[in-house]
Amino acid sequence: MTRNCRGEKEVRHVVNVETWTIYALTVLALMSTPGPSQLLMLSNSGVHGFRRSLSTAVGDLTANAFQMLAAGLGLAAIIAASATALTVIKWAGVAYLIWLGFRMIRRAKPDDPVTSTLREKASLRKLWLQGFLTSAANPKAVVFFAALFPQFITPDAAFWPQFLILSVTYIVMDGLFLSAYGLGANWVVKRFKGDARVWVERLGGSFMIGAAILLGLKSISRQ
Repeated sequence: MTRNCRGEKEVRHVVNVETWTIYALTVLALMSTPGPSQLLMLSNSGVHGFRRSLSTAVGDLTANAFQMLAAGLGLAAIIAASATALTVIKWAGVAYLIWLGFRMIRRAKPDDPVTSTLREKASLRKLWLQGFLTSAANPKAVVFFAALFPQFITPDAAFWPQFLILSVTYIVMDGLFLSAYGLGANWVVKRFKGDARVWVERLGGSFMIGAAILLGLKSISRQ
């Protein structure tokens, strides 16, 4: 009888609605301000279309999943201690986004068949890689997850079921946010034609550079 009660207690802890609700609201608050990934999603959706830009979102969420797993496996301390690795990855990501942004602005020309061809042939793999690198360029996200999750995990219940629920919740919410940004950008672009579309593409390049600046500022502020 005691064993059954203990089992029920563990289940209640894992699926505790109140704890999950507080966690979801916390994540919602954290995502309320656009970051580098959201700006990249705006850019790619405006230039390549919403459907293709979903590859960017998947790339971002893939990096998040690896970061969460690293946090769950206790690697946060190792990554946090590797200051050199953090710096190299961070600034490589910043440089990559700035290069993409300037290239997009430079190629945004009216009635330019080359630009149209590049837009049509942008591979899903390349869009995925952009999303992955943008998220992976913030390796301190591992430390963030390592600090966030313990606030909502009960020590007297199995760790991995709780960790899985928190991770899936975050990924789903992040995916919805990215999709909303992508749909919004795509909606705007469809209503522009001719030279106006060129300015939208230039704005997309500016968003990408803005994402790089945000990453750079975060790096400087945390050093």
